[in-house]
Amino acid sequence: MILHCVFLRLKTAVTSEDKQSLFDAIVALKQVIPGILDIKHGPNVSPEGLHAGFVDGFAVTFESPEARDAYLIHPEHVTVGERLVSSTDGGLAGILVFDLNI
Repeated sequence: MILHCVFLRLKTAVTSEDKQSLFDAIVALKQVIPGILDIKHGPNVSPEGLHAGFVDGFAVTFESPEARDAYLIHPEHVTVGERLVSSTDGGLAGILVFDLNI
């Protein structure tokens, strides 16, 4: 299994409604992309203060590396990804991705 962690530094202009809409679109990917086992999202709740501005994020659990790879090029993911990039501070610089084998 792969745990695909995505940390976001959203623009200050993104409203709570905009943020919820983004996360709803991410969660909806589970219904259209095979191999997604689970999706969780929310704010960083670490008390350490080491977030470097990445205060929101989500994690997608995939059944295999192949399922993750298919997700990366899936048209629905590409569309949601474009929304994310346009919502983050600095575009791609406002997104941090970290994948773990679990």
